[in-house]
Amino acid sequence: MPSLNWIGKEAVVNHDKEVPFKLLKKVKTASHGDSSQNLIIHGDNLEALKALMPYYYGKIKCIYIDPPYNTGNEGWVYNDRVNSPKIKQWLKKTVKLDDLTRHDKWLCMMYPRLKLLRDLLSEDGVIFISIDDNEHCNLRLILDEIFGEKNFLANISIQSNPRGRQSEPFFATVHEFLLSFSKNIDLLSLKGKDLSVEQIKEYKYKDELGAYRLLGLRQRGAESLREDRPNMFFPIYVNVKGQISLIQKKGFVEVLPKKSNGEEGRWMWSLDKVNRSLDLLVARLISKRNEWDIFVKDYLFRSEGKGRIVKSKTIWIDKNINYQIGKQELGNLFGKKIFDYPKPVSLLSEVFGIVGNKEAVYLDSFAGSGTTGHAVLDLNKKDGGSRKFIMVEMEDAVAKDITADRVKRAIKKYDFKDGFEYCELDKPLFNEHGQVEETCDFRQFATYIYFTETQTNIDLKKIKANYIGELGTTEYYLIYKEKNKNDLDKTFLKNIQKTDNKKIIYADRCLIDDDTLIKHNIVFKQIPYEVKVY
Repeated sequence: MPSLNWIGKEAVVNHDKEVPFKLLKKVKTASHGDSSQNLIIHGDNLEALKALMPYYYGKIKCIYIDPPYNTGNEGWVYNDRVNSPKIKQWLKKTVKLDDLTRHDKWLCMMYPRLKLLRDLLSEDGVIFISIDDNEHCNLRLILDEIFGEKNFLANISIQSNPRGRQSEPFFATVHEFLLSFSKNIDLLSLKGKDLSVEQIKEYKYKDELGAYRLLGLRQRGAESLREDRPNMFFPIYVNVKGQISLIQKKGFVEVLPKKSNGEEGRWMWSLDKVNRSLDLLVARLISKRNEWDIFVKDYLFRSEGKGRIVKSKTIWIDKNINYQIGKQELGNLFGKKIFDYPKPVSLLSEVFGIVGNKEAVYLDSFAGSGTTGHAVLDLNKKDGGSRKFIMVEMEDAVAKDITADRVKRAIKKYDFKDGFEYCELDKPLFNEHGQVEETCDFRQFATYIYFTETQTNIDLKKIKANYIGELGTTEYYLIYKEKNKNDLDKTFLKNIQKTDNKKIIYADRCLIDDDTLIKHNIVFKQIPYEVKVY
């Protein structure tokens, strides 16, 4: 597959692995409510995404981000400490319009973040990214590379300015883009939405599944040759009752995909797809020509009358949504203009509603005005869901005075039932001497170790004394209580489970002989030297 190249790419493609793992420190005075699972994190979003890995790897159902559009007027600064002489020259310098490496810097900033975001997504998860013409094409290419071309879902146009940008020299642009990719399109299931009364009238047929209309399956104007698409040319057999078969049966006649002039045509669906969807096909006799035609049922509703049928996977965004609404929403909360280009709650509510999971976790690593948190709380109030949000904002003043304050104001004004915990990025897990940072407590260390060993997230409820969990036929233990007292000795053997499972035990020292370790199927790993670096 062709890929995009730029200055610094070779240095950043694996930079996500070089970012130090930092601990998260909760700030009670900046939080709102008790024991909420919603998070607002202040800190560099690359480091924050790394810090989230042991807790949320593969668990995020939906990601929405609104990164810098790289217009040259935003004042964003490249700050990633990549081990590259070229990139080190970029540090702490504002990216301006006349910067000849403007696009290179933006791509170097985005690439490692998108890699970590993909790792955090669940296998059936989706990412949505707001962007405009400045980096749209570059973004699509690196998303193809990181997520895979087959996982592309849509490039949705969203109104940014219904009247058009009057400052544009030629075309008054009225829209921006919402790029969407799945992590694994084969596992993806999205939720459609109810149609209007007018749209429902289009569907005059009904059966046990719901209302539907008929769409012709025959591709009369197709120019494809049999040699090009052989699986589109095959007979379908029908009887007088309109029953359909793919094999010749008594009382069934052959129907071929011929054009109206008698030339060979083709079906719109391939043989394997027709075979999977025989229940959706309808045969009707065209009385004037005394021949059969084949239709596919395009369903509007399920039998319970809620939402468009999943098989069609038809999604659309309300055409009346535009970004001007976001300014009004935020202005109403704060009583004044507070942020230049906030996204509207209605847009993110639409996007998050498409995911269709009331218990999902939503992540926004470019939080800005905090629309993501507001939208998640709004959805929960409307349908009784228990969705959770995680937002990351790098700028201190924005994180506290806008992102967090906006959610607090929204909770108060709209009587939302949930709160959030405000966190800061703390010290790295390992200090400059390679030792485990003293502020790291047992649960934090256990979470990290279990994740690096299993690539899955720990269940904190299953931690019992030094036992931190198991996967398959391997149990994991951590001796980490007091400095210089974390010894694996014969006394500790009384604490391990009496099973035949392999037991990996982390401790500062091992005071047990090799024969005893083998007897109990124990693998000792010394802290900090054998702790894996993620």
